[in-house]
Amino acid sequence: MLNRDEFIREVTIRICSSLQIKVSLQSTFEYLKREVPLDALCLSIIDTELGAVRNIATAVSEAEQLEEIVPLPEELLARVLKRRKERPLTEPFIVSERHADDLIRSFAPIFKVAGNSRLVVPLAIEGERVGNLALWTRGEGKYGAGHLELLREVAKPFAIALANALAHEEVLRYRDVLLDDNSFLNRELHAQSADQIIGAGTGLRNVTDMVRQIAPLRNTVLLLGETGTGKEVIANLIHFSSNRKDGPFIKVNCGAIPEQLIDSELFGHKRGAFTGAIAESRGRFERADGGTIFLDEIGELPLPAQVRLLRVLQSHEVERVGGGRPVKIDIRVIAATHRNLERMVAEGRFREDLWFRLNGFPIIIPPVRQRKGDIAPLIRHFMTQKSRELGVPLPAGVAPGALKRLMEYHWPGNVRELENLVERELIRQQGQPLTFDSVLPVRDCAPAAQQGTGSPPLTLDEAMAAHIGAVLRLSGGKIYGPGGAAEFLRVNPDTLRWRMNKLGIKPQKRGAAGTAESLAS
Repeated sequence: MLNRDEFIREVTIRICSSLQIKVSLQSTFEYLKREVPLDALCLSIIDTELGAVRNIATAVSEAEQLEEIVPLPEELLARVLKRRKERPLTEPFIVSERHADDLIRSFAPIFKVAGNSRLVVPLAIEGERVGNLALWTRGEGKYGAGHLELLREVAKPFAIALANALAHEEVLRYRDVLLDDNSFLNRELHAQSADQIIGAGTGLRNVTDMVRQIAPLRNTVLLLGETGTGKEVIANLIHFSSNRKDGPFIKVNCGAIPEQLIDSELFGHKRGAFTGAIAESRGRFERADGGTIFLDEIGELPLPAQVRLLRVLQSHEVERVGGGRPVKIDIRVIAATHRNLERMVAEGRFREDLWFRLNGFPIIIPPVRQRKGDIAPLIRHFMTQKSRELGVPLPAGVAPGALKRLMEYHWPGNVRELENLVERELIRQQGQPLTFDSVLPVRDCAPAAQQGTGSPPLTLDEAMAAHIGAVLRLSGGKIYGPGGAAEFLRVNPDTLRWRMNKLGIKPQKRGAAGTAESLAS
């Protein structure tokens, strides 16, 4: 025969045995199922933001599985909230389709009690409703008045355990917000310093002059330029030269966020806004409050997100996904793109009103080929920076003739390509002068027949054969390994060998002389 005092003591000790509610509930479950019919035990709340019953902790038999969230019909949720105010349930009850209380009857199909039994114990502390304890087992009619009376005796320790779990959950949520803010701020505020801009007094002089004019103001700035020209560096300079420099600087690559997630990432979401949104989340705009947000690759922003961005620019407020109340924000927006937004507007891929809003003060950043005087200082800067990052010796300098070759190159990847090239050379040369022999001047890429005034244009295969021949001549006939033609052309050596066979280019002996025409014959 069950000893009531021993039952209360065992349940109380077990539910209070651990700070982790799932651990203590599992221990309690193991004891309870020896005393009462039990296949699942859960502590739950009515989550009004989700409009659902949310299980805070569950313990089940091996064959059972409970949903964490059980959605409630809107009408039923309204009835529950009304009952809480007028006549809250305080006594344990058995959920049944034949229960005298119509509200309890309404829960029967939601919890699928047909063929099963469910007992619910309302939990409260000092008259304040906390949530519910629910017992579930297979088979009808498994619970009776004796079980209701028995579970009433242990409602208090379960209520304390649930209240502690909810308080802990709230603390963790605020901790995550603070950690999230801290990581963003540390990452953004300790970004590359823009105090020393390479080329500020030469190729980028007009740009830096415009930055000095615009930085103290609050208006939106649009940075235009090819990929790799340093738009992010200029955005840094604007932010850290403004009176917002002590605020957050949040960077967003609009092209790197999946389209289905971009609204949530930029504008945040309320709990329950979509599947998996079990906690509210602030978006990048809210994180940038009091500072600057940098929207890189703005041309990649989907049209629906463009509409919401326009509203942010116009009203200085955001509305979270699933939220009904706008949040006021104080931010400055810097946008950047390498695309022709005006053409995108004409093609219907970018909103005209957003284009006008962004284009109030455009800054065009010139490509490297238009500021070749900056190449030498950029190389010196990257040599020092990359040798320190890679842990390799600082090279003696640049090999004779290499700088001239770099000045004649057209730099399609701009500063980013130059940075990668210096890093690769540091690894290859290991402290020796950097030769940059993988860079071909533009004039070397153009076959001689094309440069003549009276010659007909080459076919594609003839031009490719001539170019491969020129590279083989540069590499001394070497195809594989460092300094080989495959490395110069940035292709797999086997691919180059296959292409040579297809074009009828015969491999030359190392060091053999020859022209592009003889190689292609």
